[in-house]
Amino acid sequence: MTVQEQQGFRSGWQQRMKALRNVPPVLKIVWHSGGVVVSLGVLFRVFASVLPIALLAVSKLIIDGIVAAITHHQPVPAKFWWIVALEFGLAVLTNVIARIIDYLDSLLADNYTRYVSIEVMRHAAELDLIAYEDPVYYDRLERARVQATDRLGMIQSIGRLIQQVITTISLSASIIYFSPWLLLVLVAGVVPAFLGETHFAFLGYTKNFRQTPVRRQLDYLRLIGGSREAAKELKLFGLSKFFTDRFTVLSDGIHHENVALSRQRLIAGTLLSIISSIGYYAAYVYVIWRTVAGALSIGTLYFLSGAILQASSNIQQIFSTLSGVADQALFLTDLLEFFEMRPAIQSKPGALPAPRPIVQGFEFCNVSFRYPGSSRLILNQLNFTLRPGERVALIGENGEGKTTIVKLMTRLYDPVEGQILLDGTDLREYDLEDLHRQSSVIFQDFMRYEMTAAENIGVGQIQDIQRADLLQLAAAKSHADQVIAKLALGYDQMLGRRFDGGVDLSGGEWQKIALARAYLRDAQLLILDEPTAALDARSEFEVFESFAELTAGKMALFISHRFSTVRTADRIIVLSGGRISEEGDHDALMSRQGRYAEMFELQASSYR
Repeated sequence: MTVQEQQGFRSGWQQRMKALRNVPPVLKIVWHSGGVVVSLGVLFRVFASVLPIALLAVSKLIIDGIVAAITHHQPVPAKFWWIVALEFGLAVLTNVIARIIDYLDSLLADNYTRYVSIEVMRHAAELDLIAYEDPVYYDRLERARVQATDRLGMIQSIGRLIQQVITTISLSASIIYFSPWLLLVLVAGVVPAFLGETHFAFLGYTKNFRQTPVRRQLDYLRLIGGSREAAKELKLFGLSKFFTDRFTVLSDGIHHENVALSRQRLIAGTLLSIISSIGYYAAYVYVIWRTVAGALSIGTLYFLSGAILQASSNIQQIFSTLSGVADQALFLTDLLEFFEMRPAIQSKPGALPAPRPIVQGFEFCNVSFRYPGSSRLILNQLNFTLRPGERVALIGENGEGKTTIVKLMTRLYDPVEGQILLDGTDLREYDLEDLHRQSSVIFQDFMRYEMTAAENIGVGQIQDIQRADLLQLAAAKSHADQVIAKLALGYDQMLGRRFDGGVDLSGGEWQKIALARAYLRDAQLLILDEPTAALDARSEFEVFESFAELTAGKMALFISHRFSTVRTADRIIVLSGGRISEEGDHDALMSRQGRYAEMFELQASSYR
């Protein structure tokens, strides 16, 4: 072994031992998922662990009784049949307890999977939005989601380990009673196999960790290669071979790496298993020799050979299970680190409720923002206000920070410099959930929920999801009622194609549903990011014809590239280089003949 390999081997062992610290917190999660089931599982495993030695002891008595009867040419005594009945009872009890353990394991699996999946979903929802834009976080989240259910085997392994240890202790005690050296021979034969298995299990962990980003690419390629959304371009642009070839190259790399490791494990595992067999048969031959020499009875031969066989098997299983638990614990690192992640954006203790009504509005004071890991400022010393009853439009080239302003205003992000005031108080002083309740936002990339039409609207104000009157009123405001009227089941119609009976909508129809979601929430701040991007000209006119009425008394902030929409705003803000380059109403900006007028004329010329 080279120095580098030795260092890697020691490092692997250190990581395994360190990973065992993951076991207690995971066991705590298991206990929370079903403490009664866990307790019963441990109790029945303790019962099951002492049955093998009991069966061997009873079998020894039966064999010695038969040998004595044959040797002395006498019938077996009456109590002999009670011993046979006892063996039958123990055999039946072994089967019954095994089935009970399987049943309890299945209950625990369901409880744990359900519990930890819910906890992963709940915790993911608590984390900062900016975490979702970090590839490292995505890798961790993906591993955490997998580990949430795939590590169920480790939990069951811990239960088996308890049973194996107790069984081995009872078997080992009987072997030591006859000869302590027999047990030492068995252990010496098993240890090399244990070391080999743990070494390759660790290599498997590091391989899987290394492959996570590539596997995410494979999942993405698999998705776009067979999705309805991508099907049109795949056919028209002839992209199928391009994506298939890319998938093949990436998957071939993973396949070759997996095969190479499996081949090494096969060769090393085979050689080490031979060493284990030598240890077992050395002990077995010694017991036969003592029996032939007359030192042991036939019943004792049966008892010891069975004890040696089972002890050898159990010692191997203990080492293997313990190694498996340690290596499975390595995989749990990301799950536990995921649960340890805490959002930076949260309410302070004693946070203020959002003002009702809002009197002064929002004020950005020298606000700057950049994304983590980037030196580029999206917003640079930005100053602007939004007052109650005012409709403000944000325009600018892509990447100028329009949507970032929305996310800062709703405190999905915090500025890296400066502060955002609401009625003269920093946003960070307000209760976050209450602040969100006063905001109604529809982003350009709004969700298309694969649920009923009523539920698609109702998620905008979840406590009103059963209020048909409010859902219908919101749909009327956004003209989504016209879309729903065409559906066979109306508000009960399942939308999307994911589930049976679902009906898909056009982009504009989905957008009207999303607008209804925004109108359902009676919030003081209404934000629409490209609210009419997917609407045709008539639908856009209908939406904005009622927009002024629907936003009366509210603060309305909208982002749009359509100047027919923008010109209806009370104030238009033009962003450039992370700052405000122009500001005013449509007429004032047109008279300046600046950037706004240039963009307006450029768009208008295409309609002439």
